[in-house]
Amino acid sequence: MVRDDHLIAQVRELIGGAPDVDERRMFGSLIFMVGGNMACGVRADGLLVRVGKDATEAALAQPHVSPFEMGGGRRPAGWVVVGPGGLATDKEVEAWVERGVAYARTLPVK
Repeated sequence: MVRDDHLIAQVRELIGGAPDVDERRMFGSLIFMVGGNMACGVRADGLLVRVGKDATEAALAQPHVSPFEMGGGRRPAGWVVVGPGGLATDKEVEAWVERGVAYARTLPVK
């Protein structure tokens, strides 16, 4: 389960005050929902970010980024995990969170 209280606080500070943001526990993560759509989540191994299928390969080309793996070895397209090395600065965290939020906002509100 989630252990990185500092990263949770950073994400909350960036988007937690928006009226359409909700938090839910799933996938062993604390997921931040925007407009009812998953945007990003804090995991024990980093930040889960929804980038969309078309942006998956470009995101995976970034340092410290790996595919998101669900139970049974499934790797849904459109999701990546950014490890601690890719979240070393506030700017890096902000950029990844903004990327997930931007993608979530392209989806219909649920």
